[in-house]
Amino acid sequence: MKNSKIIINQGFTLIEVMVVVVILSILAVLVVPRIMDNPDKARLLKAKQDIRVIETALKLYKLDNYSYPTTDQGLEALVTRTTIPPEPRQWKQGGYLDRVPIDPWEFPYNYLSPGVYGDIDIYSQGADGQPEGSDIYADIGNWQLK
Repeated sequence: MKNSKIIINQGFTLIEVMVVVVILSILAVLVVPRIMDNPDKARLLKAKQDIRVIETALKLYKLDNYSYPTTDQGLEALVTRTTIPPEPRQWKQGGYLDRVPIDPWEFPYNYLSPGVYGDIDIYSQGADGQPEGSDIYADIGNWQLK
């Protein structure tokens, strides 16, 4: 027997291509909004985690120095020993944070001591960097994370 090869040229018809395009379009309409919403959720989650880390570092600072840094001393007092009175008594060599984080929208975190909502307030003003707002523009503070 001879080896014989049968070559069949088959292609897609225009109808088949159109059906695939329609199916992909429907999937894109359903899936893309869900995927696009996740970066905003991830930024909110990161801001909450940063605030928790800063709050923990501030509590360690207070354990060593008997009080939180003042608003004037700011969060920088967690990275470098402040010379603004009252100077810390037992500031930990190396600091309490490697660096002061910035929020996911590239704004600095805000710090008040004493705070409006507690002993200290640590907060981000959200995506617009302005007070108040809603959704991704809302303020996120340590008083909301309790």
